[in-house]
Amino acid sequence: MALAVASVLALLGYVWVGLLRARAPEGDVVVRRPLRSVPPMALAWTAQFAALFIDISGYGLATPGARFGFAPALSMTAWLVLTVYLIESRFLPLHSVRRVLAWLAAAAVLLAWGFPGESRPTAASPWAPLHWVLGLASYGLFGVAVLHAALMNRAESRLRHKQATPGAMSGHMPLLQLERLTFNFIAAGVGVLSLAILLGWWFTPQWKWDHKNLLAVLGWLVLTGLLVGRRIYGWRGRRATRWLYAGAALLLLSYAGSRFVLEVVLQRGTGA
Repeated sequence: MALAVASVLALLGYVWVGLLRARAPEGDVVVRRPLRSVPPMALAWTAQFAALFIDISGYGLATPGARFGFAPALSMTAWLVLTVYLIESRFLPLHSVRRVLAWLAAAAVLLAWGFPGESRPTAASPWAPLHWVLGLASYGLFGVAVLHAALMNRAESRLRHKQATPGAMSGHMPLLQLERLTFNFIAAGVGVLSLAILLGWWFTPQWKWDHKNLLAVLGWLVLTGLLVGRRIYGWRGRRATRWLYAGAALLLLSYAGSRFVLEVVLQRGTGA
């Protein structure tokens, strides 16, 4: 019941924000979010965090322990991306993605409500929770990087069509600033992901090259290669974003994809 209440409140708040349209006079450099969107966004953000805590902590289960799965992982990623957006939007013009993020967060909440994850009474190692936290943090960082890369691609498209100038795009962040933020989040994500992979390898008695581990390492190689290419060859623009999208897709498939196949397609338990 607690999970249902929190999920419904989050859904209502995000749908409300998604239905609002920001209007501003032409020529404004920065378009601020309408004040009427602040209360529902705050309510939805808080309720989603409560739903995640109830779900992952295993609150209300007969057997104590954590509960996790592909849907809570996606919901946590959406929540982390939204958290960074809410912080950045206080200082930077990011109003154009508010409604898109609200709808994506609503979909993630609905998915996590429908597939709350599987109970895990015991962890494989005392270090396993830290491994999971680092993995989720890397998901969130790469999610934010993908968001900024999408904004960067749109800004470049506007420039090609001579709709704006690089330093004064109406209601949008300057292109160079977007590029710098994108690579900062990629670098942070690679660092956190490296720690997660090393920690998982360290506490696992017998390392297995299953689908999850193989895709995670491939994603790490692609994203690390992007940073190297940026450093040595100065990669930028669409070439850089293609590498980012490919690496992020591999990481998404590594855990969320593999758990989706096990939990939904094959309907196997945690023991499998």
